[in-house]
Amino acid sequence: MGALDGKIVIVTGGTSGIGARTAELFVEEGARVVIAGRRSDLGNALASRLGEAASFLRTDVSREADIKALIEGAVQRFGRLDCLFNNAGYGIPHRSIADLDVSEYDAILAVLVRGVMLGMKYAAQAMLPQRSGSIINTGSVAAYRSGYGSQTYSLAKAAVVHATHCVAAELGESGIRVNSISPGFIVTGIFGKGAGIDSDTADRHTAAVAERSAKMQPIPRSGQVDDIARAALYLASDASSFVNGHDMVVDGGLITGARFSAGVASRRELNDALQQEVRG
Repeated sequence: MGALDGKIVIVTGGTSGIGARTAELFVEEGARVVIAGRRSDLGNALASRLGEAASFLRTDVSREADIKALIEGAVQRFGRLDCLFNNAGYGIPHRSIADLDVSEYDAILAVLVRGVMLGMKYAAQAMLPQRSGSIINTGSVAAYRSGYGSQTYSLAKAAVVHATHCVAAELGESGIRVNSISPGFIVTGIFGKGAGIDSDTADRHTAAVAERSAKMQPIPRSGQVDDIARAALYLASDASSFVNGHDMVVDGGLITGARFSAGVASRRELNDALQQEVRG
């Protein structure tokens, strides 16, 4: 018996990375999953591999008509919607605020903020009559700390986390839970896309991300897509029936601050410098 037996789920940004692994895990746990994304070749291939429990619909989450068709189509086909995972992502290079590109700014907010708001709008319309459901939004540690994403990305993710709180306060009264997951450095192609690598090949160039991210947080390994998929599984399942308005940070302890060993080394260096100063 799976944790999501009989549940109907939509995963946006489901063609690769976190979304693809989540779709796979949700099918394993008994859900019927509609995978949404812009890359039809990857989406159709994934749905085919997952079998009859999965289907794909090309969706641009920045377009209201696409989101409306995605959610209303799922409800028409299956009769209900139990979970929406608003996971579509967008990576851009770090830039100085003095070099802000307004078209780039508008594009990333359209996907990361407007797409989430539209997803919640149409999911709410589907879930309110049934008085149940789980909405999961993808935030980021960049919502909490500077330096983990561009200014625009960080702003967008902070908006997602706060919007999650606000909508949870409303929909919770109708039995609908709204939560978010804020990943740390997870080994996916989004870093490659932000570095200018073509989106069709970025997912194959993650070795450098894995090597460097393993040294960034207290848990000494790189974050994997399965870490986020399993957090999403908990929030989608009935096991989290009393969890609402929560942002689940999954980052290996990254935002707790500097690694303990790094702090010890820094203090040792400071002590040595002070001793040298005393000795003249």
